[in-house]
Amino acid sequence: MRKIAILGSTGSIGTQTLDVVREQGDIQVTALSAGGNIALLEKQIREFKPSLVAVWSEEKAAELRVKVADCQVEVVSGMDGLLAVATQEGPEILVTAIVGMLGIRPTIAAMEAGKHIALANKETLVTAGHIIMPLAKKMGVSILPVDSEHSAIFQCLNGEKDNKIDKILLTASGGPFRGKKREELLNIQVEDALKHPNWSMGRKITIDSATLVNKGLEVMEAKWLFGTELDCIQVVVHPQSVIHSMVQFDDGAVMAQLGTPDMRLPIQYALYYPMRRPLSGKRLDFYQMKHLTFEEPDLDTFTGLKLAFAAMRQGGNIPTAFNAANERAVAKFLERKIRFLEIPEIIGASMENCKFVEAPTVDQILETEKAAYEFIESRW
Repeated sequence: MRKIAILGSTGSIGTQTLDVVREQGDIQVTALSAGGNIALLEKQIREFKPSLVAVWSEEKAAELRVKVADCQVEVVSGMDGLLAVATQEGPEILVTAIVGMLGIRPTIAAMEAGKHIALANKETLVTAGHIIMPLAKKMGVSILPVDSEHSAIFQCLNGEKDNKIDKILLTASGGPFRGKKREELLNIQVEDALKHPNWSMGRKITIDSATLVNKGLEVMEAKWLFGTELDCIQVVVHPQSVIHSMVQFDDGAVMAQLGTPDMRLPIQYALYYPMRRPLSGKRLDFYQMKHLTFEEPDLDTFTGLKLAFAAMRQGGNIPTAFNAANERAVAKFLERKIRFLEIPEIIGASMENCKFVEAPTVDQILETEKAAYEFIESRW
C-alpha cells in the first residue's frame, strides 16, 4: 500500500485527492495540513486516520486538538508543522496542494528527504524553479504535475524523451470573460468572475482563470517542468476544455491529451504514475462533440498573460514579484477593495518596483514577496 502526505487537504485539489484515495482504497494518508477549515479537517482525520496533522494557526491547532482528543493524531502548527508533514517518515509522495509561496520550504524539505512531489502548488516553480528542478535531479526524485495542462503535457511526452519538442501548446478555456473587451470588464463583480464555464476550483484560482493570470503562471511552470525555452510555449484558447494541452515535435507531429474536465484524473495519474487505474466519472462521447474550437488569446484585454511572459523573460526574482502582486491583488478584489481591471495594473506596477535579483535564494524570494506586499499596501 502506497503512503502519501497532503499539504492543503481541505482545498479543492486536496479534497479531490482524498476522493481518489477513497475510490481506489489502496493508499494510506499518513499526514495532512490545512489553513483554518478545522471542521472539514476533523472529518478528514476521522475518516483517513493520519498520524500527523498541521494547522497554520496555533490557535486553530489548539481548538482542533480538543476536537480530536479521542483520535491517535499529533496536531502541530505553523511553518514547523508544514515541514513536519512534508518530511514525515513513511510517505513516498507529498501532494503539494497548498496555495501560495507558503509551499516552497516544505517542498524543498520533502525533496531533501527523498520524497516525490505531486505538484499542484504552481508558485513553487514560478518563483523557485531554478532551485527546485536542479534539486530534484540531485536527489533523484520526480516532480509529478497535477495541474491538468501540465499533466497532459507530461502524458504526451511519455516515451518521447529522446525526441525534440518543437512547441508546447498550452490550452486555456478563456475563462468567464472570453471574447469581452476591456470596456466590458470595467464593472465586473466578484460573483461574475467566480463563474468559471468548465472547471470547479478554489476562489483564488478561479479569479486567476478569469484574468488569464493563471495561464501565465502555467507558462512559467511549463518552462521549468519541461526544460523548454519560453518562445517554444504557445497559449491556445480552447473553450470546450476537452484537449488539456498538446506537444508538437520537430517532425510536425502533434500529440494531445483529451478528457472530460475532471481534476481527479491528473491527480490519480500523479499518484500512481506510471500506471493507469480505473476512475469513475463521465467519458468523452465523440458522437456528441460537434466541434472543437481554438483561438488566439487577447493580450490587449487580458494583460496579465502578457505580463507573465514579460516576467519570465526578465527572470530572476521578477516572477516572484508577479506572483506576489497577483496574490495580494486577487485578495483585495475578493474583498471588494479594488476593481477587476486593477489586478493586472497592480501586477505591472509591482514588477516595475521590484529590485532585481538574478538568482534569488529562498530567503530573497520571500523578501521579494514581502516587498511586493508592502509596495501594494502603500499604494492601494
